[in-house]
Amino acid sequence: MLRVHFTSEDLVRVRVAPGPDFLWEIGNSVQTLQRRDGGRVFGEWRRWAAPRLSGGARTLAQLLPPRGYSPDFLTPATGDRSTLPAAVDTLLSTPRARLRADLARLAGTRQLPSWAAALADGDPGTLRLLGRAVHTYHQEALAPLWRLLQDRIEADRAHRLHSLLEGGTEGLLTGLGPQFRWRPPVLEVAYPVEQQLHLRGRGLVLQPSFFCWPAPVMPADPELPPVLVHPIRHDTGWATPPPEGRAADGALGPLLGHTRAAVLRAAGAGCSTVELARLLDVTHPAVSQHLRVLRAAGLVTTVRAAGRSFHVATAEGRALLGTGP
Repeated sequence: MLRVHFTSEDLVRVRVAPGPDFLWEIGNSVQTLQRRDGGRVFGEWRRWAAPRLSGGARTLAQLLPPRGYSPDFLTPATGDRSTLPAAVDTLLSTPRARLRADLARLAGTRQLPSWAAALADGDPGTLRLLGRAVHTYHQEALAPLWRLLQDRIEADRAHRLHSLLEGGTEGLLTGLGPQFRWRPPVLEVAYPVEQQLHLRGRGLVLQPSFFCWPAPVMPADPELPPVLVHPIRHDTGWATPPPEGRAADGALGPLLGHTRAAVLRAAGAGCSTVELARLLDVTHPAVSQHLRVLRAAGLVTTVRAAGRSFHVATAEGRALLGTGP
């Protein structure tokens, strides 16, 4: 169990990350790839990814065990992480003291590869090797799915912000899911080890993650900026999108019609099924039918939590909205 202790100052400094974090998704997916549980959600992706992977995945797996401690320097909480190249540059600029401390801690739990000693010393060639491994793995295992991943995380974020608007920070924390329990002023999190984290006015960043599994994770060092990485919900069959884009040209044909266009416009800001039915003055079954067509065309994604469905326009959906009046 992880217990996160809030002060009144922390409650006004809770924020939801603006989108996926490249390095958290890479790290979490490397670990998920090595696991055998979660087959219903990740089995198909593992079967798809395995034959695509080269040495980059093996290099990263030596530093990212499927369970237990992983080095904090692989998921920096500061620096530019807005693009993959920027995130890798931030990773490779890790101070030598951090490299040594994190790798020494990892060495206490598993045998490290021979090149880990050079990495701990900040050897430029070894750092470049690590950077290439990150780029290669992302290109092989994540890049073809990145749009889907981004849409699902943005949908989860919109759902969290909706909870924040309805119930304030406590509503946001209460609605995080079954792995969380808000007992003011402590957030209890299902966690593989006993841990206490006192925020001490630093606030907390909630980072939705597509490949986080099965429990939320945080940096191991409590002195690092607090980030709580949590799993998003998945529908089965998500791992079957075509590698280059999702929606065929013919999928837009069924979108013609005022009501369906109105559903897409409303989903641009995110809304629930109940809100759509009330806003458009149509029945719930009619809304559901329109949403099925929009999802099939890759224009809307849906987050389901606590018996509610929350719908958000994807990047393609928002682009289509921008072409109209």
